[in-house]
Amino acid sequence: MTTCLFCQRQPYVLENDLAAAFFDIHPVSRGHLLIIPKQHYPTYFDVPAPDLAAMQALLMQAKAYLDQRYHPAGYNLGINVGATAGQTVMHCHVHLIPRYPGDVPDPTGGIRKMLPADQSLK
Repeated sequence: MTTCLFCQRQPYVLENDLAAAFFDIHPVSRGHLLIIPKQHYPTYFDVPAPDLAAMQALLMQAKAYLDQRYHPAGYNLGINVGATAGQTVMHCHVHLIPRYPGDVPDPTGGIRKMLPADQSLK
């Protein structure tokens, strides 16, 4: 799709035949990567099994890359499916977010504590 941002070649950090990884332009933390299928699939649930397997393999390779380069203490993985769930680019992507000691005062609850302002349910 020519109008899809992720269908345009990004500066890939890692790639295999069916998937690619690149740094998020709005990172939550240092080293925040996106893992995408190279073919356009709108959501995670649209991606065929071979492409999902390639994404999973690349996710593991990306973790090793980030471990060596940034030495994070943990990770968050995120997949938003649909606009209601916060997906803003309608091309499947998995967030691999490195976490560091002290990056938030209390990491209990995971990614919710990294979001700006009060994102709790009312």
